[in-house]
Amino acid sequence: MVTSSARQEALHQARVQMDSLFSLIRPEFFYERGVPERHRLVFYLGHVEAFDWNQICRWTLGKPSFHPSFDELFEAGIDPQNGMLPQDQPSDWPSVDEVRQYNDQVRDEVDQVFDDVPSHIRHMAIEHRWMHVETTAYILHRLSQGSKAAPRLLLPPVSPSPVHQMIEIPEGLATLGGDSQATFGWDNEFEKGEVSVPEFSISKYMVTNGQYLEFVKDGASSPSLWIRRGETWWLRTMFGECALPLDWPVYVSQREAQAYATWAGLTLPTEAQFHRAAYGTWIGKEEEYPWGSEPPRAMHGNFGFTRWDPLPVTANPAGDSDFGVAQLLGNGWEWTSTVFSPFEGFTPYPTYPGYSANFFDQDHYVVKGAGPQTATCFLRRSFRNWFRPSYPYAHTGFRCVQN
Repeated sequence: MVTSSARQEALHQARVQMDSLFSLIRPEFFYERGVPERHRLVFYLGHVEAFDWNQICRWTLGKPSFHPSFDELFEAGIDPQNGMLPQDQPSDWPSVDEVRQYNDQVRDEVDQVFDDVPSHIRHMAIEHRWMHVETTAYILHRLSQGSKAAPRLLLPPVSPSPVHQMIEIPEGLATLGGDSQATFGWDNEFEKGEVSVPEFSISKYMVTNGQYLEFVKDGASSPSLWIRRGETWWLRTMFGECALPLDWPVYVSQREAQAYATWAGLTLPTEAQFHRAAYGTWIGKEEEYPWGSEPPRAMHGNFGFTRWDPLPVTANPAGDSDFGVAQLLGNGWEWTSTVFSPFEGFTPYPTYPGYSANFFDQDHYVVKGAGPQTATCFLRRSFRNWFRPSYPYAHTGFRCVQN
């Protein structure tokens, strides 16, 4: 049984991580946009608290609002198409001090009633905050170096150079989704169902910068985090630049990933193929994680804010799947070729009906795995992420399959 103190501590830890991210942004830059198509940073400062207030206090418990205009202003983000830029001005937003005062009062109110709301609402509040911790991290990545303060950084471990190969995955079943009666999940994770997956081959490692560089040399455009100076390529890291690490996974949009796969004579995996490669085993059963049933630990992958940037694709071999496929959780989300759509039995949450349903539009693709700033709660097998195919900003890579 999860105690009240444990529930409060889970919320507290998510708040601490989010506050630490915002503390890295210099105050004068809160009215900038890290991602041109998205809101100014000041929106994200207020959004998660407004979400908690609206979900917990306002809509679940019926408490009267103490700041209705902020409840509405910070309620929902935007999911723009690439190149469609918002037109608001910095003067349209309240001061950072006003937002922080609102946040403080929301936290006080939420803490008083957190144990009084249904468990799925508490889970929703905690996981929504962790989602925005990760969103804030990749927006932070796109800010100019002068707008943020760099924390202490760990040096990457020494890892062997990758020997790229395709791993054969035998025919078998893949279980997609979870059991809504047994565990918390977001509405798009339900209901559970089995899919028969024919045999296929999948790349052992995510496609690296070095592999993608050959594609660029053959005429493709460079990824958005790459910088060319003369004949030398550099990579924009979270807090600086470095010579392009050839054995790190490349982060690209789904269209760029699909273009590379086509160039290589391959394709992207489906959601079911990803599941089969990640959770299937030679003896037929499915595991909870690629490495087995053991809870996630640092040795299993680059996730959970252990590091700010990727590691070589050969790092963390303890996280390999039973079939020998590497880094299926951690070091970068992974694009699939599966259009984001509901499973049979899908039911939207009453207090958040648009969380998934608004994106069942044939213009978003399922993303699986995890990135360096993904919280461990999202490493469960049923969790699904999604983005537009042109979206280049998230820490998302890919691997290829041959059918």
